Amino acid sequence: MLHNDPIAALTPEVIAWRHHIHSNPELGFDENETARFIAEKLRAFGFDEVHEGIGGTGVVGVLRNGAGTRAIGLRAELDALPVVERTGLPYASRNEGVMHACGHDGHTAMLLGAARLLSQSRAFDGIVYFIFQPAEENEGGSLRMIEDGLFRRFPVEAMYAVHNWPGARLGTIAARVGAQMAAVDNFEVTFEGLGAHAAMPQLGDDPILAAGAFVQAVQRIVSRSVDPQSALVVSLTQIHGGNVGNIVPGKVWLQGTCRFFEPGHSDHCEKLIGEIAGGIAAAHALKATLDYHKGYPPLINTADATARAIAAAAATENVSTEFSPSLGCEDFAFMIREAGGCYAWVGVGDVGPGEGLHGDRYVFNDEIVPTVLRYYVNLVEQTFPAS
Repeated sequence: MLHNDPIAALTPEVIAWRHHIHSNPELGFDENETARFIAEKLRAFGFDEVHEGIGGTGVVGVLRNGAGTRAIGLRAELDALPVVERTGLPYASRNEGVMHACGHDGHTAMLLGAARLLSQSRAFDGIVYFIFQPAEENEGGSLRMIEDGLFRRFPVEAMYAVHNWPGARLGTIAARVGAQMAAVDNFEVTFEGLGAHAAMPQLGDDPILAAGAFVQAVQRIVSRSVDPQSALVVSLTQIHGGNVGNIVPGKVWLQGTCRFFEPGHSDHCEKLIGEIAGGIAAAHALKATLDYHKGYPPLINTADATARAIAAAAATENVSTEFSPSLGCEDFAFMIREAGGCYAWVGVGDVGPGEGLHGDRYVFNDEIVPTVLRYYVNLVEQTFPAS
C-alpha cells in the first residue's frame, strides 16, 4: 500500500487540476477540451493505452501491471450543468450559464490523481481501466459508452465510482449492497380541447380544470396503488397553459418525474398515469396525450464488489453501510447493471442553502481529495495484490 506521503504531495496538484476543470465547464457530449486535458494527462503519466471518442467524448486509460489478467474499471464524469454560477470563487466558471455544480470536476480530478499514483507505484498485479464518461446528468452518457463497445473492448469484473455527498459526515465513505440510487422516468401530459373567452367558458373546453384535477389525482399512484413501504415518488414539475388573462386556453402541458427502486414500478406508473389522464380528459370532454420516457434504472450495488469497496474504505477512512438510499438518480446504474460494481458516497459535511448539489452556490470540498485518492489506491491494491 502506498504511504500517505505521495498522496499528500500530489493533493495540491489534484486540486489545481480540479480548479482548472471547474473554470472551463462543458455540457454533456460537448466536453471536448475536458477530454483532451484528461487524455494528455494520462499519456504524460505513461499509460499503456489511451482511447478517446468513446460514446462521444469519453476517454479510457488502460494501466497494466504484472501478469494478472483480471480487470476492474474506475469511472468519473466529465459534464457540467446549465447553471449560472454565483460562488464568487477566483476560479469560477468562465463559461456563462455553465457550472460544475455537482462535483464532476472533483471526481475527474481525483480519478486522474489515482491514475498518477498507480502509474508511479505499479504496486498491483492486474488491469485497471480509468473511464471518464460524458453526459451523466441527463443524456445517459454511460449507456452511450456501453453501446459504443465499452465492455466489449475493456471487459471488467466490476465497476467502481464515487460521488461527493453534502450532508454526510466529512470524509465518511458510504456504500451498501443493493439499491443506493433510484430509477428515474419522466413524463409529459397534454390536455387539449377548444379555447374560449374567459367570460364565455361554455363555448369551449377547459384544460386548466383538467390539469388541476390531474395534479391531485395522480398522487393516488403513490398513496393507493403500491405498498406504502415501497419507495415511490411522483412529482409534477412544470405546468404551462395560456398566455392571455381573458382567454381560457385550448391546451395545457404538464411535465413530471417518477422515482423508485423497484423496476416494476416503471410500467406501473406509465399505465396508471395514462389511465388517470385519459379518465380526466373524458370527464372534461378533452383529449389527453401521454409521452412517457423510461430513464435511468435503479443503481444496485452488487455484493462482491461492495464488499471490496467497503474493505478499501475501511482501510482509508470511516465507513458507513447503514443509511437510507437516495431517490436521486445516477446513470452509473447502466454500468453496474452491465458489469456489476459499487457506487460510494463520500461525505463533505453540512452545507447551506444553494450550496448543495446542483445549487448555484455549490462548492466542491477539496478536503476529501486525499481520502478518495487513498480509497482508489487501496481498492486497486487490495483487489489485485502484487505477487
